[in-house]
Amino acid sequence: MNTPTRTLRRATLLAAAALLATAISIKPVTVYAMGTDTPPPTDDGKKKKKDDKAVDQQEQQRAQEQFLRGYRAARAEILAGDYTGGIAAMHALGHDEHPDVANYIGYANRKLGNYEQSKVWYEKALAADPDHVRTWSYYGMWHMEQGNRLKAEDYLAKVNALCGNNTCQEFRQLKAVINGTASY
Repeated sequence: MNTPTRTLRRATLLAAAALLATAISIKPVTVYAMGTDTPPPTDDGKKKKKDDKAVDQQEQQRAQEQFLRGYRAARAEILAGDYTGGIAAMHALGHDEHPDVANYIGYANRKLGNYEQSKVWYEKALAADPDHVRTWSYYGMWHMEQGNRLKAEDYLAKVNALCGNNTCQEFRQLKAVINGTASY
């Protein structure tokens, strides 16, 4: 006999099963909100056959490891002051569209005094990830170097909103540049 309680239990069980099936089938999305120093490579967009899944995973892992080694080496060159070499190394990665790569190409160009190129690369990084905190911070520094304090302060507010506080490294660095207590 179908009682209202039994029908409600059955409907609840079916709804829970449907919710679980939906949750399991959702593909996770990679988010680059904070701007990492060890970014994953971007997907090349090619679809693979199911038979090649194990081989494909190994190839992707090798490609990611190779990318990370190259990225870390290029970043280290830039941070050590070899801006021209670091830019070339970043381009050699083949992932100029990645927000971390584009950001450091912009940073290195800014340090070389190539302000127009720097601007182009910061904007590419933000087009790839509008919430890329490090790029907002560096681009704010770019604006300070251009004499645009108001724009730098706008970017400081953006960094604060993205970090959720005023203690993150990107906020503190940009704030110090705006206050004239640091250059970067």
